[in-house]
Amino acid sequence: MLIARVVGSAVSTVKDEKLVGLKLLVVREATHRNELVGRPFVAVDAVGAGVGELVLIAQGSSARQTELTKDRPVDAVIMGIIDELEVEGELTFVKS
Repeated sequence: MLIARVVGSAVSTVKDEKLVGLKLLVVREATHRNELVGRPFVAVDAVGAGVGELVLIAQGSSARQTELTKDRPVDAVIMGIIDELEVEGELTFVKS
């Protein structure tokens, strides 16, 4: 799993029929202190996340393990919205 922040959305009117109806969001990996790292990529939203939220991402074959993404051509899925992060006894993120 990766920690990422939702930084935007993607709209695609022409796509594989197995992707019809799926919400596509643009995310960037984030550190445990909510600092962005890496390049943006697209993930299917399985939990109703929104722009600015810190989320949990599964990639690869694990991305096809949610009810929404099972048997679909998906390489990344948002499977959780983070409320708090505690790392080594320090609270590093709290959702406002």
